[in-house]
Order: sequence, then C-alpha cells, then structure tokens
Amino acid sequence: MSPVLVPFPRELPGWVLLCGVFLPVTLLLLLLIAYFRIKLMEVNEELSQTPDCRCNRKDNSSVYQGKKQM
Repeated sequence: MSPVLVPFPRELPGWVLLCGVFLPVTLLLLLLIAYFRIKLMEVNEELSQTPDCRCNRKDNSSVYQGKKQM
C-alpha cells in the first residue's frame, strides 16, 4: 500500500465502514429496487385494464395502412 493509505485501516474501525458506507448504500439499493417494483406493478395493472385496439379490428390492418391506401 502507498504510505498515504496506511493509517486508514488502523485508525478507521470496521464498524465505521460498515455503518457509514456499506449499510447506507445497501439500504439505498434496496429502496430503489422496491420503488421500481411498485412502479412496475402499477404499470402492469394499468396495461391489463386498457383494451387492446389491435384485437378489436376485424381486418387486422392498422390505421396507418388504411391511410396509406387512400
């Protein structure tokens, strides 16, 4: 190790690293995962409630194709 980094492992106890660095980062990542999971469940619920327009058309042609033929 370089001489500048040598005092840090001796002076900085392990609990400071655990409680001050690793624990907050881990909690932040878990919070982000939970937030995005909730948002994904909301979007999935909204998508299940909206009717699919493609299934309702009898000729299975899109609006764009209909305008293109005119």
